[in-house]
Amino acid sequence: MATSVKLDADLKSRLDRLAETRWRSAHWIMHEAIRQYVEREEARENFRQKALRSWQKYRETGLHLPLEKPQRG
Repeated sequence: MATSVKLDADLKSRLDRLAETRWRSAHWIMHEAIRQYVEREEARENFRQKALRSWQKYRETGLHLPLEKPQRG
């Protein structure tokens, strides 16, 4: 699937220079940057959703886990 992205002249020039020094295409660099961003944001959202579920469960039950590792007698 093709998608277009509009870049200002300065950013496009910087991207082209980076692509040349890395022996990669500008397309590859943009693709990699977007892939990494999406993966990072998905991980953040998963963490946020897990925290919200934990908070909701705590509000319903009052139960929680301590930060410290439980000591075994």
